Amino acid sequence: MTSDAVLLRRADDSDARPAADLWLRSFAAALPTVRCAHDEADVRDWFARVLVPQYETWVAVTGGNLVGLMVLGGRELKQLYLDPTWRGRGLGDRFMALAKQRQPDGLALWTFRVNVSAHRFYERHGFIAVERTDGLRNDEREPDVRYVWHPPAAR
Repeated sequence: MTSDAVLLRRADDSDARPAADLWLRSFAAALPTVRCAHDEADVRDWFARVLVPQYETWVAVTGGNLVGLMVLGGRELKQLYLDPTWRGRGLGDRFMALAKQRQPDGLALWTFRVNVSAHRFYERHGFIAVERTDGLRNDEREPDVRYVWHPPAAR
């Protein structure tokens, strides 16, 4: 199935649990060397109480299954996670196009330094690394990188 057969829509309260479960699966698959700072119950609570109701949360759904999620907090891309079986199939590109459409004046995000595939993805979408840290400011205590994207100057 291609990403074209996937519906991108705003999340509602009923999406919080499946979105949290997808986040947990994706985090474990994409970042096997990174310690998850919160247990599964805390992650599910965070999705239900914070991410879905307080942020602009989008989900990708196909065949009744949630296969991707993106969370925007203003100009900050807070989360972008795909079901591991959906990586490399264009779904991330669709989410990125949506993020740029929703925030046409620019975006910023953090990603872990060890997540080299994420670096390639964001750089391919025009993001530039502007800061590197030792990780002491994030819950995982994992060195990270801040990326920003600015739209091309109008001509």
